[in-house]
Amino acid sequence: MKLDVINLDGGNAGSVELDEALFGLEPRADILHRVVRWQRNKAQAGTHKVKTRKEVSYSTKKIYRQKGTGGARHGSRKAPIFRKGGIYKGPTPRSHAHDLPKKVRALGLKMALSAKALSGSLVVIDTAASEGKTAALAKQVANLGWKRALIIDGAQVNETFAQAARNIEGLDVLPSIGANVYDILKRDTLVLTKAGVEALEARLK
Repeated sequence: MKLDVINLDGGNAGSVELDEALFGLEPRADILHRVVRWQRNKAQAGTHKVKTRKEVSYSTKKIYRQKGTGGARHGSRKAPIFRKGGIYKGPTPRSHAHDLPKKVRALGLKMALSAKALSGSLVVIDTAASEGKTAALAKQVANLGWKRALIIDGAQVNETFAQAARNIEGLDVLPSIGANVYDILKRDTLVLTKAGVEALEARLK
């Protein structure tokens, strides 16, 4: 698969040959769903917590006498049936992560790349370099029509480019090792540098 390469000013910078095994697959919603679910569950903090019967702050004194009230027998205000009593079987801190085979994860990333290529939302640029000025980069991005874009560079992201992109709404920059299904699908446009293409092909082959 051949794709034109542009620079940040919109000019032509040649073309690049994309590997069909990475960018030419038929996307499967079930695989993408499994990988995104695995990512989001792994990222979930799992710090939710409620107070149980032994943790709520109340006196342990019997609330009223056992007999003669005409009501049910109760010994503690901490019981779950009372307002502000302990919660029965509520959430406790835990990990939401689950296992997913490495082959499925790699396949999901390939399909996410292929989905962007198939929809025409994949752009390849020569290099992601900037003088570090946010205003200049924002103007270039606006001229290119990128509203919600993810830029994936090679092994390292250009420091001045990352600094310039930091305050531009809807623009994210990642090194190739940080490329993931969720971030790719979340953005309208996927922008790869030539170094990023080479790094992804080396990572996924």
